Amino acid sequence: MKSYKEWSHLKQKEDKKNPFSSLYQYEDESEFYIEPIFYSYFQSLILHYPDKVQEILKTMEEIVKKNRLVIFTGMDEEVDTEPLTKKENAILITIYDIADRLNLYIENKSRGSDYGD
Repeated sequence: MKSYKEWSHLKQKEDKKNPFSSLYQYEDESEFYIEPIFYSYFQSLILHYPDKVQEILKTMEEIVKKNRLVIFTGMDEEVDTEPLTKKENAILITIYDIADRLNLYIENKSRGSDYGD
């Protein structure tokens, strides 16, 4: 479990069933997980939009407080990946969901396969 500076003001909890993701809790007891790959994408997003960091964090907070249990995941529906974190009744939010809400552009630079089917 890694601690991230952006959420150091929050209570960090341990979830032994999800040891690779960091779990944080707001004062109202709403909780969220940060998967490592999500954090990498998050870092890339704020590198491209440094003036939007507080807006991004505020949007994430609003999502968590509205939904009570959120997994900020690195899963990618285009390549059919599964979230690293498993938690019943949690909603899954990707970096693209955050960017879309804020009208921020994320360029997908992956080339795809050079081989045909």
